[in-house]
Amino acid sequence: MREVTLVGGGLAGALLALMLARKGLRVTVYERRADVRVDQIEEGRSINLALSARGIHALSLVGLDAEVLARAIPMRGRFIHPVSGPCSLIPYGRKPDEVIHSVSRRGLNAQLLDALAREPGVAVHFQHRCTGYHLRTRTLTIRDEAAGREFTAEAPVVIGTDGAASAVRLSLMQSTRMNYSQEYLEHGYKELTIPPAADGSFRMEPNALHVWPRGGFMMIALPNPDRSFTCTLFLPFHGSPGFDALATPGDVAAFFGAAFPDAVPLLTELEDEFFRNPTGGLVTVRCAPWHHGGRVLLLGDAAHAIVPFFGQGMNCAFEDCEVLLGLFDQYGGNWDEVFPRFFAERKPNADAIAQLALDNFVEMRDTSADPHFALKRRLEHLLEERYPGQFVSKYAMVSFHRFPYREALERGRVQDRILMDVCSRANSLAEIDVEATFARLRAGS
Repeated sequence: MREVTLVGGGLAGALLALMLARKGLRVTVYERRADVRVDQIEEGRSINLALSARGIHALSLVGLDAEVLARAIPMRGRFIHPVSGPCSLIPYGRKPDEVIHSVSRRGLNAQLLDALAREPGVAVHFQHRCTGYHLRTRTLTIRDEAAGREFTAEAPVVIGTDGAASAVRLSLMQSTRMNYSQEYLEHGYKELTIPPAADGSFRMEPNALHVWPRGGFMMIALPNPDRSFTCTLFLPFHGSPGFDALATPGDVAAFFGAAFPDAVPLLTELEDEFFRNPTGGLVTVRCAPWHHGGRVLLLGDAAHAIVPFFGQGMNCAFEDCEVLLGLFDQYGGNWDEVFPRFFAERKPNADAIAQLALDNFVEMRDTSADPHFALKRRLEHLLEERYPGQFVSKYAMVSFHRFPYREALERGRVQDRILMDVCSRANSLAEIDVEATFARLRAGS
């Protein structure tokens, strides 16, 4: 039986281990954290994520899509909260099934681990931290955190699914000619909670992703199955406003009262949570190559961590697993063929979704409150209805279909330029010549 070792048993690692085990491989997984099915989730990590078409398709390959979606909450669009005035819903799609799904990170990881536990030939070691990979000897150095001991494990084939701070990637950087860059946003994030109402109901519209766009910063909220919302404040580390200016409970209360007045009554433990919860950073990681021959490969965030503003980090990593599995089948499990081809196929798409996510941050915090943006989204839906199969919006290409990310980026840039130009000159769809707009889109001018 062929063997493969995965470093990292989070979402991508657990899914990939499951896929490979079902191909008859003996799989060993080393995960630095405790078992999420037993211990509480690590503080500071996002507790819910947006699952869309790519992730759903990958889960369907292991028969888990229906089970996961049964515990998810569909979100139909962005629910925009202005500083004053009425809120509005900007739908993501024009069809009832064009939604994204709020899922629990911990719950999804537990579902994957439960499925993995039923597979023969799989060993998952929790609280086992990889401290190094040795390319010459093909061994891993592992620290058993619970026992307080370190040991060496043979690993002829290693796949690093150990996240943005990957130990496998660091070892490759030290022993091979790998290019690497990381780019932090000037913004950090802080997670807060809107609890359920006294009667156990949601305090806001549950089937939406709530956005408080404020130009330069924003807050979002995603629904949870317990009828709470997880809110995330995205704010610069420095400046005014900035995290470093919010030093006292009074500072926090004044800032939220001015910036998010409708949210303040809902954030019942605002000051306590603000100072108790960590402030996280937002980083984009790029590196090349992701592999060394057929011995070691990076996948998911270890290869291409992105910021969360298109909701594609998990979906992209799950698509990585699907592509790797397809190449495994195509090349008969020959890793010397599979790893380089995987890198060649996925690297341009990973770079593209990294840029799309950065672009979407600006759109969410700055543009989504603009009436012309809402008009643009309605025009996109009308074009999709009138020209089915000929026009697909950038958002739909990424979230509802599985167009290559690189194609979505290139086509999306043309669309955004033309549609915003058209919508900036109109106040309603009735004022727009839809046929002429479609002709401009076809011509790309």
